[in-house]
Amino acid sequence: MEKKESNDFEIKEKFFWADQVAEEIIKERGKKKLYACASGITPSGTVHMGNFREVITTDLIMRALVDKGKKVRFIYSWDDYDRLRKVPPNVSKQYEKYLGMPLSEIPSPEGKGSYAEHFEKEFERSLEKVDIKPEFIRQNQMNKKCKYASLIKIALDKNDEIKSILNKYRKEPLEKDWLPLEIYSRKTGKDDTKIISIKGYNITYEDSTGFKETIDFRKVGNVKLKWRIDWPARWKYESVDFEPGGIDHSVEGGSYTTAKEISKNVFGFEPPVYQFYEFVRIKNGGEFSSSEGNALTLDETELVYEPELIRYIFVKTRPNKAFPISFDNDIIKIYDEYDELEAKYYDKKLDQRDKRIYELSQVEKISKKRPKRVGFRHLATLIQAGEFDGFDSETKKRAEKVKNWLENYAGDDMKFSVKDKIEIKLDKKQKEGLKALKESLEIKEFNEDELSNEIYSICKEIEIDNKEFFQAAYETIIGKTRGPRLASLILAIGKEKIINLLNQIK
Repeated sequence: MEKKESNDFEIKEKFFWADQVAEEIIKERGKKKLYACASGITPSGTVHMGNFREVITTDLIMRALVDKGKKVRFIYSWDDYDRLRKVPPNVSKQYEKYLGMPLSEIPSPEGKGSYAEHFEKEFERSLEKVDIKPEFIRQNQMNKKCKYASLIKIALDKNDEIKSILNKYRKEPLEKDWLPLEIYSRKTGKDDTKIISIKGYNITYEDSTGFKETIDFRKVGNVKLKWRIDWPARWKYESVDFEPGGIDHSVEGGSYTTAKEISKNVFGFEPPVYQFYEFVRIKNGGEFSSSEGNALTLDETELVYEPELIRYIFVKTRPNKAFPISFDNDIIKIYDEYDELEAKYYDKKLDQRDKRIYELSQVEKISKKRPKRVGFRHLATLIQAGEFDGFDSETKKRAEKVKNWLENYAGDDMKFSVKDKIEIKLDKKQKEGLKALKESLEIKEFNEDELSNEIYSICKEIEIDNKEFFQAAYETIIGKTRGPRLASLILAIGKEKIINLLNQIK
């Protein structure tokens, strides 16, 4: 499946995609008192922005259904009864001794709680900031309470049928003694087990140490279904109506292909409406991977993106389109784009699709009064000019994002500091032009557009090339050959400081 990247709307559709999917769910699943939308992940390491795409995709479908007057259950499963397969780079290599153990049974890297909880709690807290509040289900608890015992029994009874489905998409067939189960030894705590016999609900197994026991999996919860069977089993258990899946699960013969067939033919459940989503990555970086240590978190993203902006960059792009998350100067364009969308929303100049994009980007109830916004670029100028006080509370929040961006991500072309003295040699025309600018500032108060017009008038009057004048002004004021819009820069710094600096010209 070909991957495409987009930061823009590639096709201008009449209706928002989540509303279309919601209509499909209602049509396919029929009228229900309660619809179930599900998502989930294995917390084997840091939960990153790639994982967030699954959660927000489900959240948007849930919201679309609610907006149609439907009651919805939003389930988020922590697959924390999965085994630890690989120790991530940000976790001590000492954890290799826990390989093969359930994530829920391994101690936390911080020493309190479990390994799984360490990553789960961090992500759960960050989701609240973007107004995503699912019902969290911890699969270790579900399995330990033997909630899936009847489904495990069905899978065992129909093992041959499951193998037949899986083998259709394998190069090599499964072994003759293959079973759809994983068993954790109650001695070693690991999945180092071999099944000796199965009689009804009783399973006899032996682990790598020679420890052997017989358990009734209706009463002892150390048995779980393997992933490709576990997924459709949970669709059945939770009566799931919608669930998205990454492109890795969505390729032909992948886990979604087999899950559909197992759901229908083994568990007798019509698979939920499905939406595949493409991966996201950091611009100019690789795809996110907890196991490889490339794991940008929601909290890290929130340092420079407002919660509404985080939602916006995902809302505006269909799930089947890949896109990069920008931390370079493109972030200015994204903020400007959002501010323009918001302005048009309050001016009632949006079509239905763009109106929905704005609405679904919000984390709080939409105010009747249009929010006051100061542009990201302008704030970058104000902050570097020494202006940080005097902002209202909302502007202060955005200013903090801009400040973090300037300190950690902004390109050199966006950074500057105001000079106290002139450090460059100016020619006759440059001196004449800058003196004329100083005199204009002394006798008149300007807004940005007026000052910009005044600067061009000065250039024309003294017959200096615009480019030459601007370069001299920038080098004089901030020591660089270019910078923010000159009129904006001067007003941000304050004309008194500029006059004092230009007074040094002899």
